[in-house]
Amino acid sequence: MKYHQIDSQLYIKNRKNFMAQMKPNSLAVFNSNDIYPISADSTMPFEQHRDILYLSGIDQEESVLVLFPDAPKEKHREILFLKETNEHIAVWEGEKLTKEAALKTSGIKTVYWLQDLEKIMFELSTQCDTFYINTNEHYRANVETETREDRFTKWLLGKYPAHSVAKSNPILQRLRSVKDQIELDLMQHACNITEKGFLRILNFIKPDVWEYEIEAELLHEFVRNRSKGFAYTPIIASGNNANVLHYIENNQQCKAGDLILFDIAAEYANYKSDLSRTVPVSGRFSDRQKEVYNAVNRVKNDATKLLVPGALWEEYHVEVGKLMTSELLGLGLLDKADVQNEDKDWPAYKKYFMHGTSHHIGLDTHDYGLLHEPIQANMVFTVEPGIYIPEEGFGIRLEDDVVVQKSGEPFNLMGNIPIEADEIEALMNKD
Repeated sequence: MKYHQIDSQLYIKNRKNFMAQMKPNSLAVFNSNDIYPISADSTMPFEQHRDILYLSGIDQEESVLVLFPDAPKEKHREILFLKETNEHIAVWEGEKLTKEAALKTSGIKTVYWLQDLEKIMFELSTQCDTFYINTNEHYRANVETETREDRFTKWLLGKYPAHSVAKSNPILQRLRSVKDQIELDLMQHACNITEKGFLRILNFIKPDVWEYEIEAELLHEFVRNRSKGFAYTPIIASGNNANVLHYIENNQQCKAGDLILFDIAAEYANYKSDLSRTVPVSGRFSDRQKEVYNAVNRVKNDATKLLVPGALWEEYHVEVGKLMTSELLGLGLLDKADVQNEDKDWPAYKKYFMHGTSHHIGLDTHDYGLLHEPIQANMVFTVEPGIYIPEEGFGIRLEDDVVVQKSGEPFNLMGNIPIEADEIEALMNKD
């Protein structure tokens, strides 16, 4: 891990909050992710399951967390199971967590090796009535691969079919969506690394540069600041590529007079940032480009003000649609007849702004959060309006990450990252 060790108090508090919502005499289990194969003996880089990470800080494969707040033995109320390390593993893969290191990271005193899992689980199963299983119920989830968590759940319920079953996910959706101050500090750090990357490329961009060259500059800056790299697959979309919402090829040359839409950001300690900016390849916006750019920026600023405690995500997006409609009328992209005759299920503004404005962000880029429940203080959202005009050869999206406050406007974690059109131009033309 490249990141500095995180205060274990975060994980102690997270577990306490989770266990406070468990049913009496119940037990919850959380598994690490698999290391996924590619082909031959190649694997993808390991990415820890965010739920066990949230509750323990353990960022290692083949780890299992068990929470049993009513366990008769106090030492079994919080248990970690880890892959036993040895000298051979240390030589070939590097040192794995010792029991002492796991305690320091997680605050969990009881640590067993993984080979003891079935034996200990048998003992615990005789003492509990309900198993909490951990299913993926995120509103964007579309998982075809059977995960380590899935396999464990299948084994557990097959071996102990008489137990009641409950779901961890609804509890985690609520807990993870509201950030602790330690988490906000980590997210701020990710945003600060993103800022460094963005400032680096403003001086690098020029006509005929390739999108992948810009990607390389960003990756260099992120990694040298202790990030693993991009928080998600980067979008570096010049010209009409910007009108493909999930353009990730990044293999085209940037032409003079075009714009480049960036959706790029760094992670830090598995916490994500999410930035969108749009800049002119030649260092200056045309009058039309700047007109559209400023319209998007106004929508972003006004939409941000709507993210307050008690607001509902769906109603918020309706209000943002009204803001965007007004700007599109001003730009001449819509007329009054378009709005009067619009399909209420697909409003007229959707022709030029077809995606959502905001999503939760945290340990996942599209983080946990129950969208039918009111927004709360210390939730973190992106704000990312865009206007996409294929017939004019460009698209513009602007995006920041903001923390909902108890009162007043949200706090912008990306408030130091340049966004005003004149500021972008000044930086790009700085000697």
